[in-house]
Amino acid sequence: MSRSDKTVVITGATSGIGLGLAEAFLKEGYNVVGTSRTAERLQTAATKLNAGERFLGVPGDVGKPESAKRVFEQAIAKYGKVDVLVNNAGIFSAKPFTDFTPAEVEEQISTNLKGVLYPSQEAAKHMTARKQGKIISISASLAIQPAGYFPALLAVTLKGAVLHATRALALELAPHGVTVNAIAPGVVATPMHAVETHAAMGKLHPLGRIATIAEIGEAVLYLAKANYVTGTVMPVDGGFSAGK
Repeated sequence: MSRSDKTVVITGATSGIGLGLAEAFLKEGYNVVGTSRTAERLQTAATKLNAGERFLGVPGDVGKPESAKRVFEQAIAKYGKVDVLVNNAGIFSAKPFTDFTPAEVEEQISTNLKGVLYPSQEAAKHMTARKQGKIISISASLAIQPAGYFPALLAVTLKGAVLHATRALALELAPHGVTVNAIAPGVVATPMHAVETHAAMGKLHPLGRIATIAEIGEAVLYLAKANYVTGTVMPVDGGFSAGK
């Protein structure tokens, strides 16, 4: 495992894509600061990652400004700086729009929108002062190309907001040497989807299968290394958003 003085903050880093991203960045030599709502989940993730002092878990709800601030304070106190922020934490529910309860609406707004805005705000403060840094958000292919047979209007709305915020923030931070990009995955093989559903969901993608977590990691690592790419939304969806 290579060593580096670079540090990445990954929200929602204890399972699925987030845990896979933590593994990918550790292999690239980064220090990894991961967030989760509970300390217990972070401890489990730390055991799986087995990275010792190169992994720092910070519990809290990144949809709350005080939590996002604490993440960056602790990351900088331990590692000196933050080079990359990956806004990964998210909630996805596919069901008719009229079935969402007010509590579910508020929960998704907090995690999928505020959970991107507040960490990005802290990252922007830190990175613009250093005149370098990268902010990468995980959106969704459905935010580019909604599908009538896959009702997910709430996620489409909020992940769509992330896409537009990515472009706007890229323009705002470009003069300060900070890049802002997003990736838009299709269906990914995570614990969210039962294995027996993978084949059927794969048929919805032109490449005929769903993505692996490692393939999402490849895209994120590319954006973490790319210095002349900003304001970009990269579909990583096997062609789903290309059209029908």
